[in-house]
Amino acid sequence: MRIDKLLWFLRFAGSRGLAQGWVEEGHIRLNGRRVERCSAGVKSGDVLVLPLRNSVRVIEIITLPARRGPALEAQGCYRVLDAAPLAPLARPEIEP
Repeated sequence: MRIDKLLWFLRFAGSRGLAQGWVEEGHIRLNGRRVERCSAGVKSGDVLVLPLRNSVRVIEIITLPARRGPALEAQGCYRVLDAAPLAPLARPEIEP
């Protein structure tokens, strides 16, 4: 399955066009390699690194979705590998 279609089906992107832009800008990593083509193929077992608004998410694809269904259906198709809670990229200063 194409990576842009997968990102849209899994609800990481609001539209397929947004997913295509995200990929073409080189922000996505597939199995440790930067992906810059929307036609890059993704299969079960692949690991994706996705930069989200306030964090970076690492996921493993369990199964390829057949459609863009509800969020719970989409979440069942991947496993989050960085189980840490969402945190900002910059660590806030801690004052004593």
